[in-house]
Parts: sequence; C-alpha cells; structure tokens
Amino acid sequence: MSALDVVSAVLLLAGVLFSVVAGIGLVRLPDVFSRMHAATKPATLGLLLILLGTALRVDSGGDVAKLVLVGAFTFLTAPVGAHVLGRSAYRSGVGGLDELVVDELRDPQ
Repeated sequence: MSALDVVSAVLLLAGVLFSVVAGIGLVRLPDVFSRMHAATKPATLGLLLILLGTALRVDSGGDVAKLVLVGAFTFLTAPVGAHVLGRSAYRSGVGGLDELVVDELRDPQ
C-alpha cells in the first residue's frame, strides 16, 4: 500500500464523514435556515474531499477533468440553490423567523 493509497483513503473517509454529518443535520436540525446550512456547507466539502480522493485513484486525465467539472458545477450551484431556498422560505414565512435577531430583509419602519 503506497502513500498515495493512504492519502486517497483518508480523503474518501473524511468526505464520507462530512456527507453523513450533512445528512444527519438535514434530519435533526429544527428550522429551514439551519437545514439549508447543513445541506450546503458540509455536503459540498464532503463532495470535494470525495472528488479529490477519487482523482488520486483514477489513471486517465479525462476522468480527472470530469471530476473537476463535477466539483466546479457543485460549487456554482449549491450556494445559488441555498440562497433561493432561503429567500422563498423567508417570503413564505416558514422557518424560525421569530427567532431572528437581525432581520435585514424586513421593510424599514
């Protein structure tokens, strides 16, 4: 077993751990905004680690390019999706809106 195999295995296991934590957060967290955070940050980091670990294991440069594209599209679309989800939750009045300390989207009075 080479050092490259060990690094790849560590990256893959760390990515799986982050992805599992994100899945648990989606189920256990109380409101939309907390779940939105759990769906984007650890899941995206977990995917990045899995893609890095996989890129170390593949032989073809074309396969590595495809993995880079998957990572790039995920980093472009996950924040936008979370933003749209948060805005629609705010506008529909669901989630923990009464628990907000600072509400920058509320109309000034």
